[in-house]
Amino acid sequence: MFNLVIFGAPGSGKGTQSQKLIDRYGLTHISTGDVLRAQIAAGTELGKIADSYISKGHLIPDDLMVDILAQEVDRLRPTSNGFIFDGFPRTIPQAEALKKMLEQRGEEVHSVIGLEVEDEELMERLVKRGIDSGRSDDNPETIGRRLKVYHDTTSPLREYYTNEGKYTPIHGSGHVDEIFSNIVNAIDNHPQLKA
Repeated sequence: MFNLVIFGAPGSGKGTQSQKLIDRYGLTHISTGDVLRAQIAAGTELGKIADSYISKGHLIPDDLMVDILAQEVDRLRPTSNGFIFDGFPRTIPQAEALKKMLEQRGEEVHSVIGLEVEDEELMERLVKRGIDSGRSDDNPETIGRRLKVYHDTTSPLREYYTNEGKYTPIHGSGHVDEIFSNIVNAIDNHPQLKA
């Protein structure tokens, strides 16, 4: 198995690039955002709790997210070549929890791709996405809070994964295919895929 974390601020292109990576490497995409939105749309108890955090631009509690991810990994693992974790981890404690959860299953995060995009461009992308998709959390006020949360709590992950020798920064502005080509170049050189 090859397990990948795709990392970046809201609007950095994680979902777009994840889909291209799934198609190329046959990986299974686990987007915490998608999982949570599905729970919210279904009106589950978990969805209601999640919505109370998301609608304010706050992060979901770690223990809740790790439990959700463990269930998804266990459900999807028998038919998967590996996973792309999109939207998780967002903090160092989450990274440690993910590491522990995967180790319990004889797995690990092999590579972390960091899509790096300037805040001004992220704001433009997210406001446009909100208009196009009708997503209520893509408005300037909530986006501003989400970017602040990202910079305060998530960006330290760059250093955490750099210290583990797993982080590859990718310039996330420009043409989608060019960005993808840079990601592929980084992944194809990974020893796990060459083994």
